[in-house]
Amino acid sequence: MRSLTNIYIFPCAFTFTLWYNIQPTVGKEFIANYSSRLLTNVPKNIPVHTEVLDLSHNRISGISILEFISLSDLQVLNLSHNIITVLDFGVLLFNENLEYLDISHNNILEVCCLTLAYLRHLDLSFNKFIALPICQEFGNMVHLEYLGLSATMIRRSDFRYIKHLQLHTVFLTLGNFSLYEPQSLTTLNTSSLHIAFAENQNFSFPLLYDAMSTSANLKIVNLIYTLSYKDFPSPPLMLLKKIKTTAIMLDTVDLQWAIILQIFVLIWYSPVEHLTVRNLTFRGPLGELTEYEFLPLLNTLEQLISFDGSMKVLTLEHVRNKIYYFNQEVLYRQFSEMNIASLTIYDAYMPHMLCPNRTSSFQYLNFSHNALTDELFQNCGTLIDLKILVLKRNKFESLFKVSFMTSHMKSLKYLDMSNNLLRHDGADVQCRWAESLTELDLSSNQLADAVFECLPVNIKKLDLENNQISRVPKQMADLKSLEELNLASNRLVDLPGCSGFPSLQFLNIEMNSILNPSADFFESCPRVRELQGGHNPFKCSCELQAFIWLERQAGGRLFGWPSAYVCEYPEGLRGTELKDFHLSELACNTTLLLVTALLLTLVPVAVVAFLCLYLDVPWYVRMTWQWTQTKRRAWHNQPREQETVLQFHAFISYSERDALWVKNELIPNLEKGEGCVQLCQHERNFIPGKSIVENIINCIEKSYKSIFVLSPNFVQSEWCHYELYFAHHKLFSENSNSLILILLEPIPPYIIPARYHKLKALMAKRTYLEWPKERSKHALFWANLRAAININLPISLEANEEQSDVTSTSSISM
Repeated sequence: MRSLTNIYIFPCAFTFTLWYNIQPTVGKEFIANYSSRLLTNVPKNIPVHTEVLDLSHNRISGISILEFISLSDLQVLNLSHNIITVLDFGVLLFNENLEYLDISHNNILEVCCLTLAYLRHLDLSFNKFIALPICQEFGNMVHLEYLGLSATMIRRSDFRYIKHLQLHTVFLTLGNFSLYEPQSLTTLNTSSLHIAFAENQNFSFPLLYDAMSTSANLKIVNLIYTLSYKDFPSPPLMLLKKIKTTAIMLDTVDLQWAIILQIFVLIWYSPVEHLTVRNLTFRGPLGELTEYEFLPLLNTLEQLISFDGSMKVLTLEHVRNKIYYFNQEVLYRQFSEMNIASLTIYDAYMPHMLCPNRTSSFQYLNFSHNALTDELFQNCGTLIDLKILVLKRNKFESLFKVSFMTSHMKSLKYLDMSNNLLRHDGADVQCRWAESLTELDLSSNQLADAVFECLPVNIKKLDLENNQISRVPKQMADLKSLEELNLASNRLVDLPGCSGFPSLQFLNIEMNSILNPSADFFESCPRVRELQGGHNPFKCSCELQAFIWLERQAGGRLFGWPSAYVCEYPEGLRGTELKDFHLSELACNTTLLLVTALLLTLVPVAVVAFLCLYLDVPWYVRMTWQWTQTKRRAWHNQPREQETVLQFHAFISYSERDALWVKNELIPNLEKGEGCVQLCQHERNFIPGKSIVENIINCIEKSYKSIFVLSPNFVQSEWCHYELYFAHHKLFSENSNSLILILLEPIPPYIIPARYHKLKALMAKRTYLEWPKERSKHALFWANLRAAININLPISLEANEEQSDVTSTSSISM
């Protein structure tokens, strides 16, 4: 039944209070939870030191003393929602510390009683008792605070055993209720009384009247009366003197309007200060009540409203009207003229509310979840004591009209306009807010950036969550008193500055479109103590490094750090917490990166340049280029089948300063006598018209050997270096042994230039002939030199001998 769901809510407050009084002192190792296990019996392996045992929502049909005898420390036992039919308190004889026992929602028909001396909470509701199961032993449970019972009938004698107990809460479930003897409840001594009728039966009005005379707090669920309102007895006037209740909650009320009015009249004249009616449906006789029948009732209500009673707070929630033929404005007038401090009409499809005709006593108005529009309270100057106004979930559209509505509310401090359709186009209209307004909730509307042009200047707390704000304009009215600002779930792309909020302490910008928040936020907002900036699509890049560093300096001022701050971009870092994202200083500092790259480029360039200069690389490149060009020209000028023919035994390379030794000693001793040697000398054999380099290359290629006369003069000659380079090139290109080195004079290593590294290498690796100073050794020197040159030239050599006599006209400065 629906009633079983509704009526079980009320006792939960006290139940949980008692539960949590015990729970903090109980460790997890002393809690045994067997709930919802489809058990048919109490488990046998329950730890002996268990203090909290939950066996609810199973199929247990019976319990015995043997199942609990070893649980001497047991304090809480929950057996609700099983199928137990008989309850014998004797099974708990050895559980002397038991304080909490819940056996509700079973099939218990009878009880065998035993005093449980320390029991504080006993719930026997939602069972199948016919009479209230109150044993004489209950009277000995002096610590009992909560008592849940169920029955189908109540007699005066049922409570005689417990009337002396000081109970906090009594909960009565009256399913299929058939009998109530008047004055039965009045014997109870309880602070709170909760009565739940079945939803398919009429409630007992004598029971209602007695309940109001029993406890200070009263809740009744399923207040239904389907008979004619003419059969409903009016409450006796003497009842007003007996009423003890100061707070009443009526949940799930489905009554005819006339009956509702009678109950309301009774409550209005009583000491009741707080009345809450939830799930209210009012109707006329047989489902209809004409306007002619309804108006007299309203007149009665109007006379009632003029009475200055005890009522302070009236709350109507989830109201459904099934009377369609009456002027609702008359009803609105009655509500607006009530002389109470707090009025709530929630979820009643109410389209309008009238402004009170006289200065109103309202301090709190809550008209949430209705159909109210911008016309509400326009030019209303009677709500001067109103402090709190809640109008969320209505149909307001103009923020300017809302501001004008509040301008006459001189005491208004809090206004809730969330979940409406509010807009502000930024037109040249001056918003007029109540100067006393300090808290404003404009969340879940359709407001854009222009909203900052229409805000109360004295506001301290402002909620603009879930709107369409993309930025906070710099040119806006200063909100010097603003301390808390909520801009979550908007379209912001960066943190707002505090130029307009000098007193800001709390800022929420979660769930916006912020990729790289500004790192200078706390510098521009020095008073901010907490920033909620998580759940944004952060782009983990260099720009974000400064914001991450900001968290380390902020000292815990970022709310939700680190779990709420996660990378969204790039794809490879999605899901990474910002605290785990790091980039090097070099990767993020452009200046440093450029300087480093420049240094890394310049240093190798400088090293290469130094080595090139030191090793004379440009000279070698130039020589290689000339060699290549010369060979290319020669290849183009000669037929491909023509090959170079050796014409000379040796080409002589020497310094001009050593020419005298060459002409007087070398040439005469090699070209005369037996086995004469044909030598190639530049003065004789260079061909006129060709470049010096070409002549050098041609002579080297036409010579079997190349003789280099080495001396300090040689290393000082540029052309000698050319000849040595080309000869060395031939040595490697033809893989021949064509170099003969003659050391005419010793060469100190320090005078050999750096670019002569080939000469150094040759002198270090190859054997050279040293010109002896003793004349007696000259013969051996020439013999060794002839042996090194010994080769038979091709036959064509004689044909070219005539050419060798031609005197070279080249002038070479060696």
